Amino acid sequence: MRSNQLRIVSLVPSITELLFSLGLNDQVVGITKFCVHPSEWYKTKTRIGGTKNIHIEQIKALVPTLVIANKEENVKEQVEALEAFTKVHVTEVVNFADALKMIQEIGELTHKQTIAKELIQSIQSSFNDLSSLLNVQQLQSISCTYLIWQDPYMTIGGDTYINHMLSLAGFKNVFENQLRYPIISLSQIGQLNGDIIFLSSEPFPFKQKHIDELQKQFPNKLILLVDGEMFSWYGSRLVHAAKYFYALNKTVTSHLS
Repeated sequence: MRSNQLRIVSLVPSITELLFSLGLNDQVVGITKFCVHPSEWYKTKTRIGGTKNIHIEQIKALVPTLVIANKEENVKEQVEALEAFTKVHVTEVVNFADALKMIQEIGELTHKQTIAKELIQSIQSSFNDLSSLLNVQQLQSISCTYLIWQDPYMTIGGDTYINHMLSLAGFKNVFENQLRYPIISLSQIGQLNGDIIFLSSEPFPFKQKHIDELQKQFPNKLILLVDGEMFSWYGSRLVHAAKYFYALNKTVTSHLS
């Protein structure tokens, strides 16, 4: 099927942004309510529910030729329901290499191999530069807690994509021996004694007031708000991630030195 005959529904926010970067404006017919980038698509494309509660009949009415899903972000039973009437490509991204492979696969599926290859080269080059610029061995001694939710507090385990991004950025996750997204307590954070607490902007929208609350509990820790999209979006946003990580590291080292 040629590119101009494709009718794509994306169930993954970071992949929606990737499809935009690949120049597939006319081919993408449906996105989720969490697909906020690009903003013009969010305003104009049909929204087919959330990543965990897609509207099957609404998707069917769009007559898609390809639905793109993700093993972690979407619900298996809902994806299987889609497979009954259309082609579904299920992605799985748990590290940087997986992300680059996924971009290549999406490029092949959508006949945008050349643009995808250029994008991969740009991302790879930026992360090579990051590794050269940072004293990674030194930075890995800076341990951190990365919070994604409040009430209850939740963090990220060692088998997650975010954990791998932290390691590439030179940080060591104090909860790396746990799996997925464990619920943790403030006492656990204190016992593991990391140097920094990162508060992610998503999925829970941490703000300055949450820094203030935690600072009372941990007056000697550095607590920073971080852009969750840079750590968890594995599509074309990776073009900007290495530069962001470098700036973040400069901020951290200046505070801790």
